[in-house]
Amino acid sequence: MSGSRFPRALAGAVLGMALGLAESLFLLAAAPACLVPALRPVAQRGLARLTAMERARLSRFFGLDTSRENGGYAFLAARAALGLLGGYACTSLLFLALLFLAGGTWALLWGRAEPIPLELPGVNLVTSSDVVGLSSGALLLVVSALLVLGMAALERRVAVHFLGPDGGELMRRRIAELTATRSGIVRAVDDERRRIERDLHDGVQQRGVALAMLLGRARHSRDEEQVHELVAQAYTESRRLLDELRSVAWRIYPTALDELGLRAALAGVAERSPVPVTVHDGLSGRPVSEVETALYFVVREAITNAVKHAGAHDILVVLSEDERTVSVAISDDGEGGADPSGGGLSGLARRVLALDGTFTVDSPPGGPTRVTAMLPKAPPCG
Repeated sequence: MSGSRFPRALAGAVLGMALGLAESLFLLAAAPACLVPALRPVAQRGLARLTAMERARLSRFFGLDTSRENGGYAFLAARAALGLLGGYACTSLLFLALLFLAGGTWALLWGRAEPIPLELPGVNLVTSSDVVGLSSGALLLVVSALLVLGMAALERRVAVHFLGPDGGELMRRRIAELTATRSGIVRAVDDERRRIERDLHDGVQQRGVALAMLLGRARHSRDEEQVHELVAQAYTESRRLLDELRSVAWRIYPTALDELGLRAALAGVAERSPVPVTVHDGLSGRPVSEVETALYFVVREAITNAVKHAGAHDILVVLSEDERTVSVAISDDGEGGADPSGGGLSGLARRVLALDGTFTVDSPPGGPTRVTAMLPKAPPCG
């Protein structure tokens, strides 16, 4: 316990007792006032002012800066009871402690202590009033100090419950969140690498092997007509190989996203989709690169899942924004039942959470499915 902690907590408890009295009187007056519509704004202003005073007291004397501005009438009711009962108990006990200490010191200094017999079983002791006074005062002082510190802890609990966590708790939560999202990003990168490897192995590599075999057969064939036929097949296979390479590159990252923006990239996704995709773009401008990329992959993965797993026949993509956030919602008329913990959707969730966004999937069995991502316009720094 630091040397300045107890005086601050004691001052906070005394001030809290005075505020508790004011809050009690306010609550008695606010209860009937809330029944009159014309008086409700006045009661709300009084509530806001008293809560602001409590926040200032908590910050000044207990070092607690809460995240919410208003805890409502429930906070004032809890604070009034705590301030009156706890503050009264602390100050009364401290007053008695100081009274005993002053009386014992006076008797000791001026020699007016009177002997006090203390009879115990088998023991007959005689002590003086100054010793009793000083001992009782010291004991009460220790108890009052513990009570004041306990009151400080209780003050913090009540404030955190009604007004939200303080700065330290918010920082601890933020560190835990960043740790989780960092590991999530690592898993998402690993999953993406595995997907790219599968695309290369199952598509590009197989077509490359087929092309090499056709060219090898043409090289060793002595039938000129067969050679022309094999070369024609090899040419066709090479075109397929180029298409496969472009498809893999597009799935990794579309160049249109950097060059033309999100609208053009989503138009390309809609054109490649085997089912109709309608895109409503409500954005006033291009989001920052990180946010734009996340929005693109959310849309692309949601469309892929709707076509591949839900059997959707119509897909709607809506982009919107407000002053602080950019949102995208993808709805389809498929069978529903999408699993948010699946590989694709969980990877999207990790990508969105890494940018301090929110990701939700609403997909009841039988459909419809709605995937929503909301991202801040300014991504987190560092």
